[in-house]
Amino acid sequence: MAPQDARAGSLETEAGRLAIRGFSQDDAVAYEDGPASADGTGRYFMGREIARVMSHRGAAWLERPDREREERPAVLIRALDLKPDDVVADLGAGTGYFTFRLAPLVPDGRVYAVDIQPEMLRIIEERATTEGFDNVAPVLGSVTSPGLRPQSTDLTLIVDAYHEFSNPSEMLASIFEATRPGGRLVLVEYRAEDPDVPIRRLHKMTEAQARREVEAAGFVFVENRDDLPQQHLLVFRRPAE
Repeated sequence: MAPQDARAGSLETEAGRLAIRGFSQDDAVAYEDGPASADGTGRYFMGREIARVMSHRGAAWLERPDREREERPAVLIRALDLKPDDVVADLGAGTGYFTFRLAPLVPDGRVYAVDIQPEMLRIIEERATTEGFDNVAPVLGSVTSPGLRPQSTDLTLIVDAYHEFSNPSEMLASIFEATRPGGRLVLVEYRAEDPDVPIRRLHKMTEAQARREVEAAGFVFVENRDDLPQQHLLVFRRPAE
């Protein structure tokens, strides 16, 4: 099962994607260069410094034994309220920690495990083959797009990854395009408002900052569920057409 390119039929350029929604490239992209923090890139979006990407060499941390206790992934998954035929994108899938928790819940649907690192996708591909997950499709994305067809997903889940996106404006525009009208984007990020959350500053986000960035892409905020010990669980929806 090689990583899939699910982009057949999508628009050819990012400018075209943005134009469909009434934006020009300049409207959507507002980046600034500034001082780089120890964990940062020196690239700023809406006042937030973008964090460095965690390499595939840190894959073991994603599967750490304490993650169940720290993040309560089962609670997160239940909060998604998935239907058996939902098509889900696990964006920034990493090792597939959530991909393989989502797949059994959508037996008549599909989980696109999207990552920009081929090394991560090989881990997912090997496990999907070994364990017989026929509804898991690894997808090699880019820094500006998940590489999914327009209006192909019911839900996009991004867990502890959005803050590392080097081109969040373009990525959000592409996610919006890939989401069916009425579909959801769920963003999970460590709470920057809580000084007791033991995560480096650039790897946390406030609700206000996350909402400002995601709503600018056209998504409508639905709720921030207070279900998780250390993370925001922010639900957005693409307006129905």
